[in-house]
Amino acid sequence: MLHRGPHAVYVDLHGWCTGVVDARAALVPCAMRTPTGALAELPARSAEVRDGVLHLDDRPLAVGRFARVTVPRIALDADRPAPLGTAEVRTLVGAGDGLTPYGDDQLCGWLAVHRAAGVPTPEVDAAVRAMAYRTTLLSATLLDCALHGEVLPEFGDWLQVVGTPAERGRAAALAAIGHTSGRGLLTGGRRALAGLGRRSGTAA
Repeated sequence: MLHRGPHAVYVDLHGWCTGVVDARAALVPCAMRTPTGALAELPARSAEVRDGVLHLDDRPLAVGRFARVTVPRIALDADRPAPLGTAEVRTLVGAGDGLTPYGDDQLCGWLAVHRAAGVPTPEVDAAVRAMAYRTTLLSATLLDCALHGEVLPEFGDWLQVVGTPAERGRAAALAAIGHTSGRGLLTGGRRALAGLGRRSGTAA
């Protein structure tokens, strides 16, 4: 058991962080989602997988349906990544406090925009994977999710409306997530967009 809160549980499953969250928690892409209040009934003292099903306190959590967590595709006329050196990646991984340090959140936003744009980032990817041991298991898992284009729904909602009148409201909703997580994702996403030739707050 990695973390237990009123609306989220995070467990270590063979080196991968899996969450069980309700609607009042951040809907991270590596989590199973439950109805609000369902976790209040579970002390969540133990977790194990039996026959492919996660059990909390011997209670099976069967998957009812799958949610789409991949970043939406965006059209950008770019064939190379936004500037971000591997030396800076090393300073960002694990930089900050909490379960998801701010530096990691920025990297997740940066990576997710590149996946949305279909622009490969092999050098940054390799640096992130090499440095993942320096951060928390949850954050390392979320970095891996971002490498595969998997994000919080609020990030995808914001990215879809960049350059439109709806952007400000979606950006505010994203920034409000967690203590710094949403702001970090937004900062990294905006940096990537600017480096790829499309600025947040302007029409596409």
